[in-house]
Amino acid sequence: MFDKILIANRGEIALRILRACKELGISTVAVHSTADADAMHVRLADESVCIGPPPSKDSYLNIPALLAACEITGADAVHPGYGFLSENARFAEILADHNLHFIGPKAEHIRLMGDKIEAKKTAKRLGIPVVPGSDGAVTPDQDAMAIAKEIGFPVLVKAAAGGGGRGMKVAHTEADLQLALTTAANEAKSAFGDASVYLEKYLQKPRHIEIQVLGDGRGGAIHLGERDCSLQRRHQKVWEEGPSPVLDAAARAKIGNTVAKAMQELKYIGVGTIEFLYEDGEFYFIEMNTRIQVEHPVTEMITGIDLVLEQIRIAAGGDLPMTQDQVVINGHSIECRVNAENPVTFRPSPGKILQYHPPGGLGVRIDSAVYQGYVIPPYYDSLVGKLIVHGKSRVECLMRLRRALDEMVVDGIETTLPLFRALVREPAIIDGDYHIHWLEQYLAGQQTD
Repeated sequence: MFDKILIANRGEIALRILRACKELGISTVAVHSTADADAMHVRLADESVCIGPPPSKDSYLNIPALLAACEITGADAVHPGYGFLSENARFAEILADHNLHFIGPKAEHIRLMGDKIEAKKTAKRLGIPVVPGSDGAVTPDQDAMAIAKEIGFPVLVKAAAGGGGRGMKVAHTEADLQLALTTAANEAKSAFGDASVYLEKYLQKPRHIEIQVLGDGRGGAIHLGERDCSLQRRHQKVWEEGPSPVLDAAARAKIGNTVAKAMQELKYIGVGTIEFLYEDGEFYFIEMNTRIQVEHPVTEMITGIDLVLEQIRIAAGGDLPMTQDQVVINGHSIECRVNAENPVTFRPSPGKILQYHPPGGLGVRIDSAVYQGYVIPPYYDSLVGKLIVHGKSRVECLMRLRRALDEMVVDGIETTLPLFRALVREPAIIDGDYHIHWLEQYLAGQQTD
């Protein structure tokens, strides 16, 4: 087991990793920018190191500063959390060159799945169903038009090196395609330094369903069920739940076993998530995230498995915590991402939290690094915290979520709490009858009213 882990992140995920380390008896090092000097994970860690000024490029993305922090403190492993350097293959390689353990997948797997075109090719080779589309990057000429006509409009233009909805445009007709290709390529170049784009069939009303996997790097891998992340705004997840309201046990086992088998063949190590669009009973691979996910608590609540703890244990050479037939899905869980944003316009709302009261009670969990008097800085993600609830059934879970949302108090800044209080009472949400475009259509209707 590791002696000391440096947590190369901030906010609630840094605190989440710190808690897992403490339960394993591992010393912790918190790194922080000058803007995060009073952060909760900094206060609770065994040691802390300031690694630069507020901008991420000068602090949390500053690899030399992180290496120096490891050297100063004697850390022997680094946990990247999510975001920042968590899916940076070069960072993993640099750590290895300095005899430091990267708590995550092999660099080759990060690089492979970070290239969306290669990831799709790999998924297809491993027997994972994929969305019909181009076999590689396309250019804004007749080649792209011919492929689009073969797939059938509407088509989705996507950045090969992208994620989070950037470099992604829909072309509904032939006339739309040229502009979509140019716009997506420009966005991709600006966001990722790579203008390559590819085409996929645009599904009309799919669900976004992801399968959580855990591998030991030696050919062993299991799946831990699915999460339904279909409630999104601008391709950003807002509400996640598991199990999905639209999958039965047979469908879950079929896609889960397919994914687990693929990860066994890949000799994948650590946690990962295979993301799909699901429509008319069919799954279509879209990407793999080679890191812990923001919504990982949903899986923890329905399986009883501490994913971050297992991630650390396996990185240190440990075995899988159980076999596939020992994985049991228990009840239902929902997570709401409470952000420091206006609930209507989603304009960021950084500032000082004057009052903070998290909800409690059976089956209620808050993953947050804020406290009363904490100032949310304007430089980073606007997440205030994640409210996660669990119940014996989806109905019980929804009622518990309604109660917890009504209890939660965050004053001094605007948050998205009012949105969730409305959503949990919407008939379509209660019935589980929604898709990836539902929330944006709902919000557009609210603004019209």
